[in-house]
Amino acid sequence: MSQPERTQSSRSKSERSKSERPLSPHLEIYRFSLTMALSILHRITGVGLYLGTALLAFWLIGAAMGPTQLDLVYLIMGNWFGQLIMLGFTWALFQHMLGGIKHFIWDVGAGLEPDQRKVLSWFTIIGGVILTALTWTFFVWI
Repeated sequence: MSQPERTQSSRSKSERSKSERPLSPHLEIYRFSLTMALSILHRITGVGLYLGTALLAFWLIGAAMGPTQLDLVYLIMGNWFGQLIMLGFTWALFQHMLGGIKHFIWDVGAGLEPDQRKVLSWFTIIGGVILTALTWTFFVWI
């Protein structure tokens, strides 16, 4: 058998093995679920916490530099848009924390049944909103 024939036969064998191998599941195969949405949300809130921590550092640097710079920080963060960002940061903090607790519960082997996963997921969502509301009620608006 000559060299070109050998290469041709090995390619067709390689192509055949690729077509026979199972494909990795794609998002189109999975049904969208609450736990999937919360997994995505957990990652998004993690990124939001990085950005919110930068705002916290901005406030601390402004406080360390003196009253003029701190007034600038209050001017930026004291309006409705800055307050909305801080509200979102607070919610992201609690949502991410409760999502981490949920994952810790799953890591120890508890709460893995479908109904239990649903209850833990709703607890995470509702708990994040309630803790945010309580925090803003007691520490910000009072």
